[in-house]
Amino acid sequence: MNLLLRIPASAGHWVVAWVRAIGALTLMLVRVCRLLPSMDRRELLRSIAHFGFGSLPLTIVVATVTGATVVLQTSLYVERFGARQMLGWAAGYAVLWEFGPLLLGLMLVARVGARNAAELAQLSVGGQLEGLAGISLDPLALLVAPRVWGVLMSVVFLALPAFVIATLWEIAAAFFTLQIPVRVFLGTFQEMLGTGELLGGLVKSVAFAGAIALVSTLAGIRARGGARAVGRAAASAVVYGAAAIFALDFSLSSLLSRLAHAAAG
Repeated sequence: MNLLLRIPASAGHWVVAWVRAIGALTLMLVRVCRLLPSMDRRELLRSIAHFGFGSLPLTIVVATVTGATVVLQTSLYVERFGARQMLGWAAGYAVLWEFGPLLLGLMLVARVGARNAAELAQLSVGGQLEGLAGISLDPLALLVAPRVWGVLMSVVFLALPAFVIATLWEIAAAFFTLQIPVRVFLGTFQEMLGTGELLGGLVKSVAFAGAIALVSTLAGIRARGGARAVGRAAASAVVYGAAAIFALDFSLSSLLSRLAHAAAG
């Protein structure tokens, strides 16, 4: 009997926790949007350089591996069904619509999200955020909002070169492994992929960037309890950021597919 009572109690606890988390993220989003005109521009530029340019080499590596791997995996089905001419469409669709934004988001939540959470947690645990408030300075406008927008802009800026590099490696992999000419690959790529697929990938990238920025920032400024809190904040940013990315990917894939079919019809 106790077990039967414990199950709904535990489920209720998780529901309340998720509702609180969504409410906190929504409130953080509203506050950083309101602070956009008054936030520190120098801190914004520093955050973009810190998170964006610092992540560019890793982004290039991930895009390279993604492009080559997608072609190798897709080629198994292309060869089986004798649809070599369709490889450009299949590989391009996979990179632009699904694997590109998803793998980029997961990589950046592990690097950018954890780093942002750890740095903010260190400031929170050390009392710097409270110190700024104590001298009548708004820590949200000076540090938090620029970091949120810096992380978001960095991830969006990294998405476009990642898509381009992944596509170029797809072309190279298709040519050297399957001997598919470049014009054949690009023929179906250009013919069957439109702006909808590219916009869908960008919409997902923006959504994932927002999740990384908000989740990592909230984990950082809520850190309490000494030096161990910094590690816990970084771990929480990665775990909950990845969970948010998967949830957004599932929701946006369904929504964008319906919009694309409605527009086509």
